[in-house]
Amino acid sequence: MGLMAERGANRMRARQGYRTMARMQRRRSFMESRVGMREDFASAEPAETAASAPSDASEPGYVGELERLAQLREQGIISEEEFEAKKKQILGI
Repeated sequence: MGLMAERGANRMRARQGYRTMARMQRRRSFMESRVGMREDFASAEPAETAASAPSDASEPGYVGELERLAQLREQGIISEEEFEAKKKQILGI
């Protein structure tokens, strides 16, 4: 086998190895996310905890982020302009 053919074969093996590893990583991530979802629903919570949780569960995720930004603005860490710009970014305005 010539030098160029050998280099081409090595490159092909490396490329195939990368593709295989990437595919395995995507599959692993998918399965870990599925197992994580299953564990979330499998845990049985007491009725009192489940009754107090709906207010937290019903509010969207961006509300907490906006509250944190408002605290940073009140503490003087970020300016009013920075707060408004980030708020528009989060809300998609």
